[in-house]
Amino acid sequence: MPTREATLATIQRELTAFARRARSKAARVHPKLSLVTYSMLDHMVETGGCRATDLACHFMLDKSTVSRQTATLERLGLMVRETDPDDHRGQILRPSEEGLRLLRDAHEQRRATYEARLADWADDDLERLAGYLQRYNSEG
Repeated sequence: MPTREATLATIQRELTAFARRARSKAARVHPKLSLVTYSMLDHMVETGGCRATDLACHFMLDKSTVSRQTATLERLGLMVRETDPDDHRGQILRPSEEGLRLLRDAHEQRRATYEARLADWADDDLERLAGYLQRYNSEG
C-alpha cells in the first residue's frame, strides 16, 4: 500500500499533467488565447457578465493582469464592455457573439474529449470522480 506522501506525489503529478493538457487545448481553441483569458471569458458567461474587479477577485489576479487579459479579449473581438446599469462609472464585461461561439465550440470539443477518454469507465466510477473533483474544488 502506498504511503500518503507517495499518493500525494501521484495526485500532484496527475493534476499537473491535467493542467498542461488544458493549457494545450486552450491554445488549440484560439492560438492567441491563454488558459487564463479563456477561463475569464468562460467566467463571464457563468456570471452573466461581470466587472474586471470581479475577475481579479475570482482568479486571484492583480488588476493590471486582468486589464491586459481583457484588452486581449476585446482586441480579438471576443468580449464587449457595457455600462453598468447600477453604476454608470463602471463597466460590465461580456463575451461577444464571436466569444460565445468560440466557447460553445470549445465546450463541444472538451465534452467529446472527456467522452472518449472516459468511454470505458463504469457509471459509478464517473460519479465518484465527479464527486471527488467537486469536493476538491469546493475546499478552496
